[in-house]
Amino acid sequence: MEELLEAVEKILQNKPLDSIEWFVLYQSWLGKTYDEMAEGTGYGRNYIKQVGSQLWQDLSQAAGERVTKKNLHLVLSKYSQGISWQQNQPEQQFNRESRFTSLYPNIFSVGKIEFPSGPLAVDSPLYINRPPIEELICKEILHPGCLIRIKAPRKMGKSSLLNRMIAYAKEQGYQIVYLDFQEADQEVFTSLDKFLRWFCVYVSRQLNLLACLDDFWDIEMGSKVSCKIYFEAYILQYIASNPVVLALNEVQRVFEHHNIAQDFLPMLRFWHEQAKQDPIWQKLRMVVVHTTEIYIPLKLNQSPFNVGITITLPPFSLKQVQDLALRYGLDWAADLLGAQRLAPLQAMVGGHPYLVNLALYHLSGQEITLELLLETASTSAGIYTQYLRELLGLLQKEPQLMSAMQQVIASDQKVKLDALAAYKLESMGLVQINGDQVSLMCELYRLYFSQQLGKHS
Repeated sequence: MEELLEAVEKILQNKPLDSIEWFVLYQSWLGKTYDEMAEGTGYGRNYIKQVGSQLWQDLSQAAGERVTKKNLHLVLSKYSQGISWQQNQPEQQFNRESRFTSLYPNIFSVGKIEFPSGPLAVDSPLYINRPPIEELICKEILHPGCLIRIKAPRKMGKSSLLNRMIAYAKEQGYQIVYLDFQEADQEVFTSLDKFLRWFCVYVSRQLNLLACLDDFWDIEMGSKVSCKIYFEAYILQYIASNPVVLALNEVQRVFEHHNIAQDFLPMLRFWHEQAKQDPIWQKLRMVVVHTTEIYIPLKLNQSPFNVGITITLPPFSLKQVQDLALRYGLDWAADLLGAQRLAPLQAMVGGHPYLVNLALYHLSGQEITLELLLETASTSAGIYTQYLRELLGLLQKEPQLMSAMQQVIASDQKVKLDALAAYKLESMGLVQINGDQVSLMCELYRLYFSQQLGKHS
């Protein structure tokens, strides 16, 4: 296995292959057909064949000679050292523990496709890369003292991307502190001091450190300075030489508490800037994940969002929707005709990852045809009815948001909304913001809410 990995890396000059490509390579090495590869996995035969065809093409181009499933052993033997490539012994060679299995875990079985709900597992075959985002975020986390912001509406894949970055950071030997602000009790946000003390305790326990705030907390110096001293003189001192990644998820919950956000967010920026001159702060790498832009007035030199890098997750393109459909085993999606059939779905949901996944899940179970799914998408008989009702319920709780949504639906053009209303609608995934202009995220929302909000006007 180790020799195969080295041989392929020599041919491709260390260009990485993804998990499905290694899966096809491994199965081909064992002499399996594309039908056998597809059997018992979540992949369709045509998708497996498509991946294999591209793999042999890439290998052929890099090697300067034709590479196929049939001559794989012969070609790779030229790039290996000290290995016997007999075709009757591949399984014994591949069963050895090696760098291969650590780099490409869980690629030999795909498992049953589960109902779309929550972040995808790190090894999920349903995760769709959105280049160059994954590569960019993994490179950035290597930089001492970095600050990364991941921003997108709800259910766009922020947490799935964050999980992959965390897995990569763990491979580098980094320590991880994952903090989801949705876990915090409402009482935590009653004062800055209470919030920062909770924050420090949470981080300490994630790093298996005893929380000893009273040794560092000084009322006279204030909460922010006490928090800084606690990190600088305690946490960052006791984590040895390994960097620590502070992954802050659902940070928009902090935005909702102006008294907290106006001090906490500038504090993160200050910590990031400290790393430019203080080696102790270079150990800390921060990742901030949220659904909306901050709508709290901050001076330009206080905002943590005009330093570091910002990652904005885009919706799926038609090609990505087609790729995902094949991973769901929908073989009819493999060719140009398949892409043409999927185009109305991509247009209906605007390439929204969750909505696309939900549709493909139902299509893969042959519960409904694509045509019927699209016809009933915005109705109470459609697959999105529960999701749409939840969004409607959120709007109904806030009349100002209801009114803002009605403005957006009433116009075929982009409209200008109150900043707070626009940000809240964006966090719900209903609209997309371009400058100070707002437009609906997709046609599904226009069809559903034009009918529902008309009833409440």
